[in-house]
Amino acid sequence: MPGKPHTVSDVMTRTVAAVGRDALFKDVITLMEERKVSALPVLEGDGRVIGVVSEADLLPKEEFRDSDPDRFTQRRRLDDLAKAGAVTAGELMSTPAVTVHANATLSQAARVMARRGVKRLPVVDDDNLLEGVVSRSDLLKVFLRGDGELAEEVRHEVVDRLFPLSADHIQVEVTEGVVTLTGWVDDNGLARVAERLARTVEGVVDVRCRLTPMSVRSDPR
Repeated sequence: MPGKPHTVSDVMTRTVAAVGRDALFKDVITLMEERKVSALPVLEGDGRVIGVVSEADLLPKEEFRDSDPDRFTQRRRLDDLAKAGAVTAGELMSTPAVTVHANATLSQAARVMARRGVKRLPVVDDDNLLEGVVSRSDLLKVFLRGDGELAEEVRHEVVDRLFPLSADHIQVEVTEGVVTLTGWVDDNGLARVAERLARTVEGVVDVRCRLTPMSVRSDPR
């Protein structure tokens, strides 16, 4: 409970710009500029992802263009210096590629991006064949859900299920993605569960729980 979470397949881009390992440096940059992307999957054979070439992989060529790094820098940045002299995608790419499967949840994809420090993930099948690409902006699309849609899901998936006998005494309001739960409940512990579950509804920005135990309402003091 709540409902089935969105997956990468729901938001990913299926028409993907990619290059082969023999693509030349300038061709890679030209395609990035044309498609307005910061990284490209590198493919081999029938579409198997073997790496990713990103703007970060291309920058060393400019960084070291007119410099003569000392020995310390040479030892510390061997990979970058190699990329400074690279001329093909195969020489430039980071490998193995950080990828994700289409059935991964959006939160799983977000964790991969955060941990690996990448902005885009190639989406692959079980054979590592390219199916699409998912970006940070794709993962944020759930926050475009309307307030009415969010209120309906919180009502159906959280309130009606947790409080089947007292759901009519609970109000669900959503404003700009912020959920407010108001009313009376029999169990204060369930009120905390309701708040936690409402936060898991995709697209919810925050939850304000104002559910009060019935014991407080009936307390003569």
